[in-house]
Amino acid sequence: MSETIKLRIPKLGDFEDVEVIEILVAPGDEVGVEDSLITLETDKATMDVPSSAVGKIISLSVDVGDKVNAGDLVATVEGFAPTVSAAQDTTIQPVERGNAKMAESGKKERILATAASIAAAEPLPETTHFADLVVIGAGPGGYTAAFRAADLGMDVILVERNPTLGGVCLNVGCIPSKALLHAAKVIDDAEAMAEHGVKFGRPEIDADGLRAWKNKVVGRLTGGLTQLAKQRKVRVIHGLAKFESSRHLSLDNGETISFDRCIIAAGSEPAMIPGLPDDPRIVDSTGALELDPIPEKLLVVGGGIIGLEMACVYSALGVSITVVELMDSLMPGTDKDLLRPFLKIVRRRDYNILLGTRLSGMRASSEGIDVLFEKGGETTGDTFDKVLVSVGRRANGDKLAAENAGVDVDERGIIAVNKQMQTNVAHIFAIGDLADGPMLAHKATHEAKVAAEVAAGGKVAFDARTIPSVAYTDPEIAWVGLTETEAKEEGISYEKTQIPWAASGRALSLSRDEGFTKLLWEKNTGRVLGGAIVGPNAGDLISEVVLAVEMGADATDIGLTIHPHPTLSETVAFAAEAFDGTLTDLYIPRKR
Repeated sequence: MSETIKLRIPKLGDFEDVEVIEILVAPGDEVGVEDSLITLETDKATMDVPSSAVGKIISLSVDVGDKVNAGDLVATVEGFAPTVSAAQDTTIQPVERGNAKMAESGKKERILATAASIAAAEPLPETTHFADLVVIGAGPGGYTAAFRAADLGMDVILVERNPTLGGVCLNVGCIPSKALLHAAKVIDDAEAMAEHGVKFGRPEIDADGLRAWKNKVVGRLTGGLTQLAKQRKVRVIHGLAKFESSRHLSLDNGETISFDRCIIAAGSEPAMIPGLPDDPRIVDSTGALELDPIPEKLLVVGGGIIGLEMACVYSALGVSITVVELMDSLMPGTDKDLLRPFLKIVRRRDYNILLGTRLSGMRASSEGIDVLFEKGGETTGDTFDKVLVSVGRRANGDKLAAENAGVDVDERGIIAVNKQMQTNVAHIFAIGDLADGPMLAHKATHEAKVAAEVAAGGKVAFDARTIPSVAYTDPEIAWVGLTETEAKEEGISYEKTQIPWAASGRALSLSRDEGFTKLLWEKNTGRVLGGAIVGPNAGDLISEVVLAVEMGADATDIGLTIHPHPTLSETVAFAAEAFDGTLTDLYIPRKR
């Protein structure tokens, strides 16, 4: 049961009238045992004052510049105070600020002391298993959190509902789709070489063999995760988890788990349009990856990244593609110029793109799936052998009975978190697809490390300046940071430099000169605000721009960095040189 707790300055050894130099919390913040509240400074050392309670800050009684002594009131908290806490009556030892590396020495003892104090304050139910930390979901976010926490000395249980680790990404998402996209690229590249004097016969598609290779790739990765879990002594339990309380999970296999900390990493699932026929020829992205069977005509409902990637796969396999999108553009929200090279290529292939078009009806027949489209008051129809519904994903936050733990979940299945990835219940964290923001594996893994380190007593936060996005279509489309669409909507002044890949010797040697690299700059400082790359391997090339945005690099930083020649990465340097006025590979008259 919660109560009002007064948090005071503990013993300060020989120090008196110590100055407060930093306030680390604010009213409304959730704190846990040993979370830092304020920073003090003497002529000899800087030290943090930790919390001796778990709960929400109601008010603060100190300010920067105040002089404090042992026993002075720091903050009032609504929560509970563990009966055993090293922070309640302990002399604070000086801590050097600014050292971001978490000290491994004594970390396990500190974790166990915190766990013991919380357990003493709130008795745990008798269960099949107990752990310092339980992680729900073994996708990229979940297994990263579990492994990082284990490396920091925590006893960890990883719960996964499926037979293998890796979640959607490794099993039925990022990895298998990229394997099939590679196969599609080989087919397309072989066909394109006919214009350059190298001709191959028409490829013979062995769907079973292609599927087996894809599954082998997945198996190598998921098997590797199992081995990594064993090496770290992470206990893996397979079952569907639900909260019984804020310290207790039940699984559908009859087992139960009690815990001190929990990280929810349960991901998302494909959204489906209600009212569609229940027919095996209507599939989501998981079903599309099975290539069973390969149809003659495929309808992709939704012009987002996932649907377009699968369209590229099936097109290379000889399938006639129709894409229907309700909005007036593919990949809604993406700068339209990024889509032009993609549209130029797919329109040479057997694609039919229906933009601004509503799906008004669908029924299953012996001939296929009969579909009605509506645009501008006119209705048309067609029949398809297979329909891929790819209209986004929905978070799984509301499928865990999280309300039993007191965790707030909104109507979208999203769980609100702070920068420490804590939910409104301080010892329960949420990461990945159900923690709002872009549903991307690389976002989840970074959030996972933050959650694990905070759970282990670390003082860290998720503070990424930017998160890159990639469409692994042909050509690939990648962007990061500020987009032109956002800049125009928000009235942000910027300068743009754009380098056509027709100026790249490497792009010409690949016979792929349709792409380009563009960077957006802050006019006065030359700092890079964002960028985009379209062309083969854009997803790999964008990392340099991500680092530049994250580090606050300017055009000179990038332009004076020697890039290898001839490479596609040179185009990033060219874009920087164009801003600085030093580019010699193209003639671009300076505007400034």
